[in-house]
Amino acid sequence: MKVKVQKIDGKASGDIELNDAVFGLEPRADILHRVVTWQLENRRATARPTRERSDVARTGKKFGKQKGSGGARHGDRGAPIFIGGGKAHGARKRDFDQSLNKKIRALGLKMALSSKAKDGLVVVDNLTMKDAKTKALAATFGKNGWAGKVLVIDGESVDEGFKNAAGNLPGVNVLPAAGANVYDILKHDTLVLTKAAVEKLEARFNG
Repeated sequence: MKVKVQKIDGKASGDIELNDAVFGLEPRADILHRVVTWQLENRRATARPTRERSDVARTGKKFGKQKGSGGARHGDRGAPIFIGGGKAHGARKRDFDQSLNKKIRALGLKMALSSKAKDGLVVVDNLTMKDAKTKALAATFGKNGWAGKVLVIDGESVDEGFKNAAGNLPGVNVLPAAGANVYDILKHDTLVLTKAAVEKLEARFNG
């Protein structure tokens, strides 16, 4: 698949051949759903449990006589009615980690890239800017027609000037190629890849 390459200011900069095995697949909603669900579930932290009667560090010895106190009969200080006692019917520990086959995860990323290659993919030669300022970058985005949410993926590392300039633009996110993931790609309207990012992503699957 051949696509046009442009400079960050919108000027043409030749063509690039995209690997059909990475950018030319037919997306499947079931695969993408599985990968996105796996991603979001693994972001959730473990639900912390409360300490119940058997978990608190209180004596188990009967602390008072069975009769004669004029009060209720208690067995130990770990009962929920005492300060420092265990909580009755407390929250239980829950882990949300899911496992997903590496082949499915890789296939999901390829399909996410392929869906953007059909509509919403822009390839630029690099992210170097003469005037790496937020105002100048916002004007560049408007000139290029990159509206809505924009995800920009660079190669090994993100150009520092571009990263700083994009930091205050709402809806714009910047990632290195190693951080490319299905959820972020799909939730943005436009995907901008540098030539270095394309090389990294294709090498990631061919390796």
